[in-house]
Amino acid sequence: MRSIEDEHNLNEKKVLLRLDLNVPLRNGKITDTTRIDKILPTINFLLKLGAKIIILSHIGRPKGKVEKALSLKPICENLKIKLNQDIKFISKNLKEVKSDDLFNDHDQKIVILENLRFYEEEEKNDNIFAKHLAGLADIYINDAFSCSHRAHASISKITKFIPSYAGLQLNLEIEALTKITSEIKRPVTCIIGGSKVSSKINIIKNLISKFDNIVIVGGMANNILKYKGYEIGKSIQENDCDQVIEEIFSLSEKESCKIVYPEDVTVGKNLNGSPEIKELKNVSKDELILDIGPKTIKTINKLIEESSTILWNGPAGYFENSKFAKGSIEIAKKIVEKSETNTIYSVVGGGDTVALLNIIGVTNHFNFVSTAGGAFLEYLEGKKLPGIKALN
Repeated sequence: MRSIEDEHNLNEKKVLLRLDLNVPLRNGKITDTTRIDKILPTINFLLKLGAKIIILSHIGRPKGKVEKALSLKPICENLKIKLNQDIKFISKNLKEVKSDDLFNDHDQKIVILENLRFYEEEEKNDNIFAKHLAGLADIYINDAFSCSHRAHASISKITKFIPSYAGLQLNLEIEALTKITSEIKRPVTCIIGGSKVSSKINIIKNLISKFDNIVIVGGMANNILKYKGYEIGKSIQENDCDQVIEEIFSLSEKESCKIVYPEDVTVGKNLNGSPEIKELKNVSKDELILDIGPKTIKTINKLIEESSTILWNGPAGYFENSKFAKGSIEIAKKIVEKSETNTIYSVVGGGDTVALLNIIGVTNHFNFVSTAGGAFLEYLEGKKLPGIKALN
């Protein structure tokens, strides 16, 4: 891929910058600015070189319809403060916007166009829509790794019509993931959480041959406990997983990869209930497994202590309730402890895991933190991402 860092002739050039500004909003207020903070270096780099920046992004899933609650206006206001720049917000129908409409004032350096997903052509990877977007600028930069597993017009098809480059953040994401899969320093441990086995089964199978240990926690682990004959009560689970789990254990044995799952758990009668630590054999039919227990934490921390590389995607429990966040917090603390002595290379991915790290204020202690969820997993799985393929 051509990197924007290699292109220095950007003075007065119009640059289409595709970002992922899909931040959580509550009543029009941004509740987590991680995705915005991460793209500031790219914007500052382009401003330094005198570029005129046209920001493209989306929020939510409006499915081709205009939804005021999913406007990019709050993000525009946030960026104005963070960059100390006057930023023009264009809410006009995107299909009617022309290149000459964008920078009427010579001093204007940044404009933001309204939510791309207000147009059904975006998710349909429409040729005409992509060509129209490309006609607004001189060059295109994809700095939205977390959207690059989508074959959408502003990610994939657009590169057919305009000189295209990878942005600084996208390059950092790929560099970190390459390091953890290709330039691996052993022993390497993968901690994988979340609720669905089916959505992460291929990544687990793909990583078994590369990793020394795979730790399965969160809702995913309930399926394994059930497969092993334990009562999981009212806990979140998926049906028809036995064959998939059997494959994981069979393959791990063949590849000498250790599969670790909970030895004990923390349960509650409901999501807001009181936590109770239980041995696996003592879980009742009316209980929910909402976190790992102290024995499991000890086992996982021992693996982290012995590891040189760690990949973490998905919390260990229902961390939204602090009573069930202990497992995730203890894992984070152990990785931070190792990071402080420079004895581990740590990569964390996924919105929930990043939200947890932000809550406890340890985000900066990891070697690389990716806000990407789906793209992060698909890249590790070995899939060719449409956005990366388009840049190549």
